Amino acid sequence: MYYPIAIEPGDETHAFGVVVPDLPGCFSGGDTLEEAIENAKEAVALWIETALDNDREIPKPSPIASVQANEEYTGWVMALVDVDPALVDDKAERVNITIPRRILARIDRYAASRGETRSGLLVRAALEKIASNL
Repeated sequence: MYYPIAIEPGDETHAFGVVVPDLPGCFSGGDTLEEAIENAKEAVALWIETALDNDREIPKPSPIASVQANEEYTGWVMALVDVDPALVDDKAERVNITIPRRILARIDRYAASRGETRSGLLVRAALEKIASNL
């Protein structure tokens, strides 16, 4: 899936600014055009992850021609950023992990005492840990 981005040209003293028109509030920048595009990929991925974590809908990408036609972006460079489809795939996947039995028993007791499943607890704990490190 490709999202169009609009890049405001930079110069010797100004960075390139990037806007992702389909994702409100998603923007980025970079000292070079290449850096701006790379940073936009990361911004799009983070925007989508945050939206999904907050049960928000992910807008479909617009055709790049519609962004080019927007007068607001006259003189800007247009590009596309590739989004890994797995980023928006909420299909459950079975994984195999190794955990000492005594810890697994503690996880199961804790989850059961709160009416959760083992998988649900592990996913929630992992997401909380990731969010606390942002």
